[in-house]
Amino acid sequence: MTVLLAPLAPLALLALLIAVAALTGHTWLNATRWLRRPTDRPDDVDEIVTVLLPLRDEATRVTPCLRALLAQRGVPGLRVVVLDDGSTDGTADVVRAVAGDDPRVTLLTGVAPPPGWLGKPHACWQLATRADPDATALVFVDADVVLAPHAVAAAVTELRAARATLLSPYPRIVVATAGDRLVQPLLQWLWLTFLPLRAMERSSRPSLAAAGGQFLVVDRAGYTAAGGHAAVADKILEDVELARAVKRAGGRIALADGSRLATCRMYDNWPQLRDGYSKSLWASFGHPGAAAAVVAALLLLYTAPPLIALTGAAAGAPRVAAVGLAAYVLGVAGRVLTARATGGRWWPDALAHPVSVVVLGWLTLRSYHLRKRRRLTWRGRPVS
Repeated sequence: MTVLLAPLAPLALLALLIAVAALTGHTWLNATRWLRRPTDRPDDVDEIVTVLLPLRDEATRVTPCLRALLAQRGVPGLRVVVLDDGSTDGTADVVRAVAGDDPRVTLLTGVAPPPGWLGKPHACWQLATRADPDATALVFVDADVVLAPHAVAAAVTELRAARATLLSPYPRIVVATAGDRLVQPLLQWLWLTFLPLRAMERSSRPSLAAAGGQFLVVDRAGYTAAGGHAAVADKILEDVELARAVKRAGGRIALADGSRLATCRMYDNWPQLRDGYSKSLWASFGHPGAAAAVVAALLLLYTAPPLIALTGAAAGAPRVAAVGLAAYVLGVAGRVLTARATGGRWWPDALAHPVSVVVLGWLTLRSYHLRKRRRLTWRGRPVS
């Protein structure tokens, strides 16, 4: 076994260690220097803001979300438009019970998406076209998001301070199950590690874009100029594609840490999480070859180091073991930095980072497998 580890191992291991160190350094730079952090004590917003809430079979989730919207402070011109998108579980009745006779709330009954449209973009487009005509900012919120009382005011304030057309304040993801703890932190980790936030804001390249649709704030005029959700009618990742459409129309986008503004429990159990990621991971990577290359690189950088450390120790190669251990520790440090920057949990979850990467690889493989067989669905509707 010692022969297998030499003589090329030292240079290869050194390159691996340097690569992980560089990526963790980039995570630190993004988290400490470039990640926007909206104020948690904003001044009152002096413009009309319409919050748009699409719902499909969300009777068990919508109550805390809607109550939080109605409790918003610092937005005298707040309006809330809710769309019941073909629910069969009494979602509309729950909305009526929570909203009562609050004049700020309008409940719409959605229509089925026409050919060429997916459900989420169509629901958002119906909402946007029914927003208050005088609203200058639109806020899209999902039913699994619960906003802090100052969240809308803070997000709109940050949108204007950034001089952006679209702002994505990423909520704090609530984790409860083992699956949550393995997979969900990868969302923030991936964009803090691999996405140059400052360059993304300054660049006009549509390919350099990211956004999260759970909580999305847009300038009304810029949204319209970009074509709104009609421009991303058939896109499974409608949030990212909307950000790209904004850039193509000459607008700017920005990401922000929204952990003090909102919380989000995306999935209740492992089957929901598994299917939720499976429906969209193929769209994140595009060509299967690109997905294979990215997953292989992630496995090499973050799953191989602890295996190398164990192999080196078993083979009596302490230097190899030390380099593998150092690379593993640096990878874990990247997860710790991400969690601390976004209000997430890091202990002991970050120690399982290599396992998280393996699970992500499996979910990616499953996504392409199901898409090839045209078996991807979400909320009872086909998505591919």
